[in-house]
Amino acid sequence: MDMTGPIIVLIIRLVVPLSILKYPFWGTVASLLVDALDVVMITFIGVGAMPEGWYTPADKILDSYYLIFSFIVSLRWADRLPKKISIILFVYRIIGVILMEITNIRILLFFFPNMFENFFLFWEARNKWFKRLKPTKKNLTIALIALLIPKMFQEWMLHWKLIDPWSQIEEMFNLHKSH
Repeated sequence: MDMTGPIIVLIIRLVVPLSILKYPFWGTVASLLVDALDVVMITFIGVGAMPEGWYTPADKILDSYYLIFSFIVSLRWADRLPKKISIILFVYRIIGVILMEITNIRILLFFFPNMFENFFLFWEARNKWFKRLKPTKKNLTIALIALLIPKMFQEWMLHWKLIDPWSQIEEMFNLHKSH
């Protein structure tokens, strides 16, 4: 089986997260986009395909890989409360990923949403553009609730209803392979 497309995308998914250490916000956004579009990129490259049954485990490992870089950056935050929140959210998600891998019960990811990523981007945006926002319990609680609502919809769609957005993107941009 030709693995050219998946290998190219794997290299991209391993290299892009390195930018997080220098450009935390934009590196994480780039990693998030590469993660979201990996299947589409493999189809677009048009050479090779992911072997059956490999995508979900490989994707979760690569997700955790890029989140580790964001986590490292969050440990350097000067404000203690956002740093504590990032640690809790990161560990919570990793526990969910490990449980999902052990049990092969994908719906577990709904109950262990990746709030770390959203919170990280929120706090990095605050550090970059909204420094007046104080890291109070009230402000961070409001932010977490606001971030949780769309994240739970996304987790519900991906891990509960098993809706495949990649197929819809492939259709939208006519990326289907012709046989």
